[in-house]
Amino acid sequence: MNLQGAPTRRRGRELEDALLDAAWEVLVHDGYPGFTYEAIAARAGTSRPVLYRRWARREDLLLATLRKYWWSRPLEIPDTGRLREDALGFLRSANESRAQLMTVISAQLMEYFRDTGSSFGELREILRGDAKRVSGLRMMVRRAVERGELAAEPASDRVVDLPFDLFRHEMLMTMKPATDAALVAIVDEVWLPLLHAPGVSSLAKQRETSEPT
Repeated sequence: MNLQGAPTRRRGRELEDALLDAAWEVLVHDGYPGFTYEAIAARAGTSRPVLYRRWARREDLLLATLRKYWWSRPLEIPDTGRLREDALGFLRSANESRAQLMTVISAQLMEYFRDTGSSFGELREILRGDAKRVSGLRMMVRRAVERGELAAEPASDRVVDLPFDLFRHEMLMTMKPATDAALVAIVDEVWLPLLHAPGVSSLAKQRETSEPT
């Protein structure tokens, strides 16, 4: 508030963040059909021209909203000295920070995908940007090879990124964050055996014997 009691006018980055926050709330609650300039302007306490000046098309506003929430939750790449712990830490972090975003994309954007003829994979590439990035799991695998935990680095990105793909599938099927048991199973029962990581068979046996019958 200023000295006269009138609300302070938002400008620049502060205004843009407020607009995108309002757009995100509309998207979460009303989905893509309710993602309109009118609804977003009303929630942000502003006018439609303020939105149009920044995002001339509804799709531009949608992508700006998703991009803000995608990059506002960066995933840390653990470096514990053990591939298994790194992978589990990475998936747990994604489960905590990205679950809502991925659920919104899958549940609330079906009409967007139909209207544009695009897919979740194409949208993800747009949000990630043009720069080629080494995936977090690829970085973990390379470190595991360097310290002798793995014999070689798989060439296939499908193999390396399989834990995250399975994690995403788990959330899309349940429409909620994955359970920790599911994350452990993805790493211990699928990925590490696929990579032929040493000690995997004994680890699996330990889990079997420790589970109640």
